[in-house]
Amino acid sequence: MDDYLPLFVMFVLAVGFVLLSLFASKLLAPSRSTAAKEAPYECGILPSREPPERFPVRFYLVAMIFIVFDIEIIFLFPWATVYRSLGFYGLMVMALFVVPFFLSFVWEISQGGLDWGPIKRGRRLVEAISPERTAMSTVRRVGLEGREEEAA
Repeated sequence: MDDYLPLFVMFVLAVGFVLLSLFASKLLAPSRSTAAKEAPYECGILPSREPPERFPVRFYLVAMIFIVFDIEIIFLFPWATVYRSLGFYGLMVMALFVVPFFLSFVWEISQGGLDWGPIKRGRRLVEAISPERTAMSTVRRVGLEGREEEAA
């Protein structure tokens, strides 16, 4: 029991600190809210209008995929340092660990989770551009009045 006394004292001190901090913040914090306090803080820039569209959820999905594969690499590094001592059993266990990640990555690519940009999956670029479309027909020229006569 004497071995656990320092651990128990540390636990009591930690809980006491948390409770004292919560009580002090409720007691001392100002409770009046203003419009400035309720407004979102955007790096010191006051928002003049609502954003035109929501941030795409696909960005967060790709970030989570990156974290999952990063953690997989973290687990692969210690295995790679001792793989000779583990033998065939270690190779099979690591294969069982890696195969689900690889299959999920292949599935993610097949579903178009990593397709970024304006071109949608399944739409060919050649079909989107008509041969009649040229720079002269699509680009609006401004301030060219009189320039052609001056150059001649």
